[in-house]
Amino acid sequence: MKSQLFLRRARAVVLSACLCVAVWSPVVPAAAGQATDVKRETSTPYTGDLSHFDYPDRDKKLQVNRVMDLLGLKAGSSVADIGAGGGWFTMRAAHRVGPSGTAYAEDINPQAMDYIRNRAQQEHLGNVREVLGKPDNPELPVNSVDAVLLLKSYHEVAQPVILLRNLRAALRSDARVGIIDRNGNGADHGIDKDVVIKEAAEAGYKLIGSYDFVKADQVDYFLVFQPE
Repeated sequence: MKSQLFLRRARAVVLSACLCVAVWSPVVPAAAGQATDVKRETSTPYTGDLSHFDYPDRDKKLQVNRVMDLLGLKAGSSVADIGAGGGWFTMRAAHRVGPSGTAYAEDINPQAMDYIRNRAQQEHLGNVREVLGKPDNPELPVNSVDAVLLLKSYHEVAQPVILLRNLRAALRSDARVGIIDRNGNGADHGIDKDVVIKEAAEAGYKLIGSYDFVKADQVDYFLVFQPE
């Protein structure tokens, strides 16, 4: 009789434990905002002389002053050059925003950081800040920039939706994000404009301007976005 009572109590304890597990076991949801974009093929990263991009008529072909106007850059602004390379745009942006502004030069190449640091010193620009980023995160300070430009670097980003989502934390109110690139398929140093617009929308950005005045290549485009 006692053995039967013991068995009934034992079964009750086991059942109670099972019910507790069923009720209290946590369910781990998928990460909020988790990106689902496919990692795309990119071209071979440039590893040559970083001064290669400072050819004489580049300012005229890209109409860089008009680009900075459309990004809203003025004295005191804070701007980020993502995929800065040799700092061609960084230096021009640093001159535009002046000593009261900041120009962040972001790249995933440590050699680019050294090159830009030396260049800023030679040009006596104390408002340039080098930022060594990651392939999917520019690692810019939170709430730090009024404008961003990806100049011929967007097609090199393997997971652009993730990068654009990670960028949002650095953007101030009404910040603008500009992308200059050429039509192509990623592996040929270009990416179709419609693909960029689609990926930006997936990352939570709205298109506020589309321009074709940049002429480094005949198929270049300039897109301007803002976070929604």
